[in-house]
Amino acid sequence: MQHHCAPLEGLTDSIYRKTHHKYFGGVDCYYMAFLSPTMHHSLTARETRDLPPADSVPFRAIPQILTKSPEDFLWAGQVCRDLGYEEVNLNLGCPSGTVVSKSKGAGMLRDPEALHGFLEEIFSASPVKISVKTRLGLERPEEFPDILEVLNQFPLESLTIHPRVQKQFYKGRVSMESFRWAAEHCTCPVIYNGDLCTQAQIENIETTFPHLQGLMAGRGLIGNPALFDRGVPDRQTLSQFHRELLEGYRSAFGSDRNAMFRLKEAWRYLLCLFEDGQKLGKELRKTTSFDRYLEITRRIFEELPMRKELEADWIP
Repeated sequence: MQHHCAPLEGLTDSIYRKTHHKYFGGVDCYYMAFLSPTMHHSLTARETRDLPPADSVPFRAIPQILTKSPEDFLWAGQVCRDLGYEEVNLNLGCPSGTVVSKSKGAGMLRDPEALHGFLEEIFSASPVKISVKTRLGLERPEEFPDILEVLNQFPLESLTIHPRVQKQFYKGRVSMESFRWAAEHCTCPVIYNGDLCTQAQIENIETTFPHLQGLMAGRGLIGNPALFDRGVPDRQTLSQFHRELLEGYRSAFGSDRNAMFRLKEAWRYLLCLFEDGQKLGKELRKTTSFDRYLEITRRIFEELPMRKELEADWIP
């Protein structure tokens, strides 16, 4: 069964993907944080930096596109094709209120008929293969049968299902009953995504649903980069991984401060690998000094005991 890294904006960028692949195994495919094309049909500096030529990295990566416009999707698909990518992923799962209010991301699940029209247009002219990442609906899992009826009419490369509805964001329980139904009724390969953060959970999903194409982890993989590899990373490897990430961001951003703030979001999850990290974690969140950041992270790696295993609900 394949293991995939979910796209997390501001976290799983090109520097992160390259560095993670160098230090940790187990990830068969990395998804890129979404491109959001506009009528101007030009990439932002961030999007250009995060979309390197496909043959410049030694691992499989798939760009993700967030839009409600068939024309903008097809333009972005051609950009990706020109860079050597053979597949793009359509984002039907982003729960952000600002995204949903514009009928993008999970907002496209509100109207299955309109979704059908959108898919007809992009599948009739797409220069690349298309996979989809989705939620169960906006408010109730009972919305999903109508959504899946639409999706099943198109030749999706795969369907990644996060078994929550939009209004849950990332809170509350995932609906495994709804996921089971979806996996049984979907006509394309299915990938599970949602709250995977321990080896036991991974093994349980793989045993319960042996016919899945794969599993996708996001926050769980950021907090434990060795999740799909060897369980929990050793201290030295994790420290080297952090050091190289930091240097990569300093070089890319030309700013110690910006590099520090990029990594502080990752530390929200990484700190869960250490015991008794509340005090240093609070200092880390508060500091705006790069030198102080270096001192705090040095102390985390040198002084705090690392957990041998993580509980199922460790994600903050």
